Amino acid sequence: MKVLMLTPYLPYPLLTGGQTRSYNLIRRLSKLGHQISLFSLVKNDQEREFIGQLEKFCAKVQIFKRSQHPWTINNILKTALSTYPFLVIRNWAKGEKDEIDKEINREKFDLIHAETFYVMPHIPQTSIPILLVEQTIEYLVYRHFADEFKIPLLKQLLYLDVFKMKYWELNYWKKAKKVVAMSEEDKKTMTSQIPSLDVDIVPNGVDSEYFGKKIVDRSKDPIILYLGNFTWLQNREAVSILVKNVWPKIKRKIPNSKLWIIGKDAKIFFAKLSSEDIRVDEVKDVREVYQKASVLVAPIYGGGGTRYKNLEAFASGLPVVTTTIGIGGTDARDGEEVIIRDDPSDIANATIRLLSDESYYRQILEKAKVMVKKKYDWDPIAENLSEIYEKLGKGSR
Repeated sequence: MKVLMLTPYLPYPLLTGGQTRSYNLIRRLSKLGHQISLFSLVKNDQEREFIGQLEKFCAKVQIFKRSQHPWTINNILKTALSTYPFLVIRNWAKGEKDEIDKEINREKFDLIHAETFYVMPHIPQTSIPILLVEQTIEYLVYRHFADEFKIPLLKQLLYLDVFKMKYWELNYWKKAKKVVAMSEEDKKTMTSQIPSLDVDIVPNGVDSEYFGKKIVDRSKDPIILYLGNFTWLQNREAVSILVKNVWPKIKRKIPNSKLWIIGKDAKIFFAKLSSEDIRVDEVKDVREVYQKASVLVAPIYGGGGTRYKNLEAFASGLPVVTTTIGIGGTDARDGEEVIIRDDPSDIANATIRLLSDESYYRQILEKAKVMVKKKYDWDPIAENLSEIYEKLGKGSR
């Protein structure tokens, strides 16, 4: 298939879940014979240095600049005067729509793959079938944030933006020929809004061989890990709950334990938390922290998608304690491959038990490693997406 793929980020380096997903799928789809022209948004010119990594697998890579910082006066004013939500305005790149129009008139594409609904305003009127991949249901993410917001006037403005977001997200679901969700839960949410929607599931995955390769030894002191991209609201909320309601209880019971908060922009949002017992950092190779840590603790309450941190931890041999929402999108079962608790106090108690029972600890991690290799490796996931390409693309020939 000849595919025009649009992403709201350059899929390299692998700093975020979205980049990880797109890079791994592009690499494998090219090996399966698909010819991909990649149009991506970037924040600055420094990202150009990574284009070569993608040209190894893409027929063409073209980048377009969005605003480097989201909360600019220009973006806020445009949102206020537009029917589009802030998320769309923030991810608008001048010139991309015209270039896409030229590209689809120059080349005969079998389909357009749009990664996230908020890149779709760049697509001009076309008869080429569109595959929309929703990594999460965005309006639910932002509605959760608005629900928790404390300032009444701003809260109402946030709800207005969520209303606009839901309108456009559902509108683009209907505009696409087919929609891809990350999980059965997301699919059910989509079809509850639009019963006739054609939705397939292509879950997130992991390179189990890469994450299973040992590079460092486990720490002698117990290390509680939270890892994520902290530009995401759910991750910041989870750290707040972890630090206030979970970590103190663990520390009282296990005095030599440490807490690590690792990931993109961790130092921007959580620098004040850094202390002798709390490490706040970014790392080049996340395998190091997965393999040094003792347990991944993720008190996540904002829904949508599948968390890469779970799959990477499973593949690394690191047990996971999380919430019902936090484990969404996987087949992991409580007490088998993962420990699921929804109350912060219960999360703390479950973590303490896990760290105190070596047999239980080994049982959880071994079952998780088997599951992730069998069900969530990128190779079969890419083959699934390739089949969707073939079925969708045949209609355009």
